[in-house]
Amino acid sequence: MKYILLSGGSGKRLWPLSNDTRSKQFLKVLRNEEGQLESMVERVWRQLKNADIDQSAYVATGKVQREILQSQIGEQVPLIIEPERRDTFPAIALAAVYLYSVESVSLEECVAILPVDPYVEDPFFEHIKKLEHVLRESKADLALMGVKPTFPSEKYGYIVPEPSSDSSETFMRVASFQEKPTQSKAEELIAQSALWNCGIFAFKLDFIITLLIKKGLPIQYEELARQYGKMDKISFDYEVVEKTKNIAMLSYDGVWKDLGTWNTLTEEMSTPIIGTGIMTDASRNTHLVNELNIPITVLDVPDIVVAASPDGILVASKESTPKIKDIIKSIEQPPMYEERVWGKYRILDCVLGENDHKAITRRLCILAGKHHSYQVHRSHDEVLSVLSGTGEMILDERLQPVQAGDVIRIPAGTRHSIRALTDLELVEIQNGTGAFEENTVELCTTWTEIVRLCI
Repeated sequence: MKYILLSGGSGKRLWPLSNDTRSKQFLKVLRNEEGQLESMVERVWRQLKNADIDQSAYVATGKVQREILQSQIGEQVPLIIEPERRDTFPAIALAAVYLYSVESVSLEECVAILPVDPYVEDPFFEHIKKLEHVLRESKADLALMGVKPTFPSEKYGYIVPEPSSDSSETFMRVASFQEKPTQSKAEELIAQSALWNCGIFAFKLDFIITLLIKKGLPIQYEELARQYGKMDKISFDYEVVEKTKNIAMLSYDGVWKDLGTWNTLTEEMSTPIIGTGIMTDASRNTHLVNELNIPITVLDVPDIVVAASPDGILVASKESTPKIKDIIKSIEQPPMYEERVWGKYRILDCVLGENDHKAITRRLCILAGKHHSYQVHRSHDEVLSVLSGTGEMILDERLQPVQAGDVIRIPAGTRHSIRALTDLELVEIQNGTGAFEENTVELCTTWTEIVRLCI
């Protein structure tokens, strides 16, 4: 069986730590078995390895999340890149076509679709392996996995099974679905043995490929990618699951949580303070996450979340945090913090002048052994000040060492790259016009290729 992890979304419910590139699954607020901070995607990928299914797994994601994924779970993890965000049906369709036309996977192969950010224990992934047996035994078009509810939640969708008299079957047939019911309705559904829908889908590859053919959509990856922007933005639940009659379901009775809001995420944080901060004892059930280089003090305020990042500062009661996504709709700014495959940066200042001129100041950390691509900026100059560490830089095919105290000027049109020998901390000032990212041209990416140009 092949496994596709869906990694998308902007994670606005965990603002200000999450933004368009750093969604909730990338926030390092959980702790692993060694006590180190890890993100949800790092936790899930570790669990896939524990279940020995990581070699059959792919991650479907957007272009803006490529580098942060590679920085957190490795550059060797196979990625299926969406040209743009189009919801879960287009994403799953593109992934299925990739398996079929690029990887030459058999149409008889079973494929499981998984969210990249559930909070579960290792047995969850052992249970997912059983979906292949369920598909083949039931001869269903789709197999789902439902979680036994622990309380009548209004936040989750429910899968209602058909009554079954055959106790020997390891699966149930699905009768209907109910999205986010009232609490009283949820109680009724639980009485009917309904399960929480945890967003797991399994099917034979042939099922999706045949569906795409019927819809007149291409089944070659490159062509579907070209037409991707024309596909409807619709979820897989609405477009496929609710229109499919022959569905089987596997029940899971174990730990499962959706850590999609601050109040649920903080329940699994092993410490009340991450970053620099002080809280008094009377600040019961309060959590502080601080990514800024300034101390934050919380005095005698219980049941709140304080989160601070370069993108903003949040102070909210835990009960109110699910409202954040709607409240911040009016905030329009590019991400102020990003993780890249070579390290990370945060924007310290942005000054907009006349005639489309702007100056952006960033603090960068390039990890030892990592480097930028060999590139040229067409519309802006750069000045780099090295704060700490050592490295080497190429300017127009000339190789030179860099170290703390160096100041390097890079006029527009200069070909350049920098590589860290030890962790490099720099301040970079960009001056120019237009869209800096769009006006940057990558010439080559590997250090071997870059150095070859200097010989």
